[in-house]
Amino acid sequence: MNNYLTEEDLAKLKQEFEYRSTTLKAEIAKEKMIAASFGDRSENAEYKYAKQRYYENNRRIGYLRRMINSAKIIEKSSDKGIVDIGMKIKIGFIEDDENEEVQLDTTLNTDPLKNMVSIESPLGKAIYKKRVGDRVQVESPNGSYTVLIKKIIR
Repeated sequence: MNNYLTEEDLAKLKQEFEYRSTTLKAEIAKEKMIAASFGDRSENAEYKYAKQRYYENNRRIGYLRRMINSAKIIEKSSDKGIVDIGMKIKIGFIEDDENEEVQLDTTLNTDPLKNMVSIESPLGKAIYKKRVGDRVQVESPNGSYTVLIKKIIR
């Protein structure tokens, strides 16, 4: 599985991976050791909390490693006339004559509540690298629909 990311996204992931693998891991190990010195671990809330943080950190490190290893870097186009990462687009839904503004971004930066859609989503895949005036068919799990790219806002 590829994760489509910008260079900036990949740099953020690598930075977090480095921090969690070194600094945070050492801090948690120290917390765990101090908590263990309090005695009986079966009733030691501090130890249980440190152990939980240890497992959560390791899970996040694994996730970051997978994201970094499967990253596919996407370059932003110099052509401002095509839909690209980071752009806000006004689209029209042909079937119900509704309009909506969405922003196309990578998976790391999506937020459905702010209409930020992933390049890997059905809508994102359909509108990526298209131009104003293009009608595109979106194939989603809930069925297909057609959108018209009306305007590139930025």
